Amino acid sequence: MRLYGETMQIGGWQKTTLIDFPGRVASTIFTVGCNFRCPYCHNPELVGTPPLRGSLQLIDEKEVLEFLEKKKGIIDGVCITGGEPTMQKDIVKFCRKVKSLGFEIKLDTNGSNPEVVEKLIKENLVDYVAMDIKTRFSDYSKITKLRITNYELRIKKTIKLLTKLGIEYELRTTVVPGMHDEKIIKKMAEEIRGIMEGQHTVLSVRWWLQNFRGGKCLDKSYNKKRGFTEKELNKLKVKAEGVIKGVKVRE
Repeated sequence: MRLYGETMQIGGWQKTTLIDFPGRVASTIFTVGCNFRCPYCHNPELVGTPPLRGSLQLIDEKEVLEFLEKKKGIIDGVCITGGEPTMQKDIVKFCRKVKSLGFEIKLDTNGSNPEVVEKLIKENLVDYVAMDIKTRFSDYSKITKLRITNYELRIKKTIKLLTKLGIEYELRTTVVPGMHDEKIIKKMAEEIRGIMEGQHTVLSVRWWLQNFRGGKCLDKSYNKKRGFTEKELNKLKVKAEGVIKGVKVRE
């Protein structure tokens, strides 16, 4: 897998957030570059191989670290999202710097780089991992728009790491009308259950179904598409919970 840059490529920064890192006041950085091309992605300026076209200005990690130093006692943690953060060559070094300041770290990932996720967990450099599950494995290339020969094995490995190593985590799926339905969600639940079997006596998973919203999407044709209604979203949840427990919805 191609890695980006010798230092962190930070393309966006939300200095304070109450929603990105469950239970913590956090600062969120958005890394540049992603190996997926999901058409409904809400961070299109971060997708692609750096340097990206347009007027995106990179943020110096030194500026972020200096801000965090000043906010000790006010901010609890740092959320590292993207793009795909595990494609950053400097991700481990950066996490070490953040942890040395006393902050917790949440990592958002698509799960395609299990080696990096494992290293971060085993070195106690992350405290919470949120992993995107795009769809059932047979449909992955339809959503990501890329041919990834070993994506299924890599994503399965990452899920196993999260459920095996005892870290606080969540799986999440952005559900999009036309891409997801009850049949697909049931198949996804079966695949997740299959990965977890043998690791837990009680098959319960922290899996969020989060509703798609149009707006600023990578594929502009999605900008005006509607999400699921509350009733439709709950039907998806019920279908998933027929297979595995612990499914929740986000509007």
